[in-house]
Amino acid sequence: MTTPKVLVLRAPGTNCDHETKYAFELAGGQADRVHINRVLESPSLVEQYQIICIPGGFSYGDDVAAGRIFANQMRSHLADVMHEFKNSDKLILGICNGFQVLIKSGLLLDDDADGAPPATLCWNNHGLYEDRWVYLQNSSDKCIFLRGTDRLYLPIAHAEGKFVMRNEDIADQLQANQQLALKYVDAAGVPAVGFPQNPNGAQRNVAGVCDDSGRVFGLMPHPERFLEGTQHPRWTREGLQPEGDGLALFRNAVEYFA
Repeated sequence: MTTPKVLVLRAPGTNCDHETKYAFELAGGQADRVHINRVLESPSLVEQYQIICIPGGFSYGDDVAAGRIFANQMRSHLADVMHEFKNSDKLILGICNGFQVLIKSGLLLDDDADGAPPATLCWNNHGLYEDRWVYLQNSSDKCIFLRGTDRLYLPIAHAEGKFVMRNEDIADQLQANQQLALKYVDAAGVPAVGFPQNPNGAQRNVAGVCDDSGRVFGLMPHPERFLEGTQHPRWTREGLQPEGDGLALFRNAVEYFA
């Protein structure tokens, strides 16, 4: 199997880059942590990689809005190289703050002809930072990262994770196209009807979204925080799982290049 190279793209305030690098390496990839300034200095650096991942954290202190400054750098200085990467049968993953960056940069969902974004991520309904474990349902046959998964149990940790779409027509289109790829459910797999199963009030219970190709994916939960059985919050009572649910996403990315 070809060993893909992974660019874990970090910025001031990123704090999940080490775990994300470890996750890709555990899945069989070769990962490098690279600061955004290095890519701004030499945009062609991304050509060395097959996967780009923007990990979680609070890039630039979440000033203005979560992920906004990082996203503006991508839009203003790296749009061409990132879109070329996206269109080259390569993979892009955004986790939590990385999801916010992908949405607000227009790299995940294309802006409309008038420049208006089809969706964004905003403050949780209760206006507070939310830190808990949630049940999730794979709702897409399209997303590369979710291949072979059904229901997942992963932690979330965010204040601005509410996914909202500009109107119902856009929501229906994304739903029909299987781009609303990951959704909050309860422990029985029933669609969430409110807090805490849907921890932020996201429209249509959306926890993760992919682009039309299925090769670009953003999600609010943290798969890199559940790679091993001992990371499960109840492993001593319920028994040790062979591996955490989150590892499958990274393995799918690595095996895409097999």
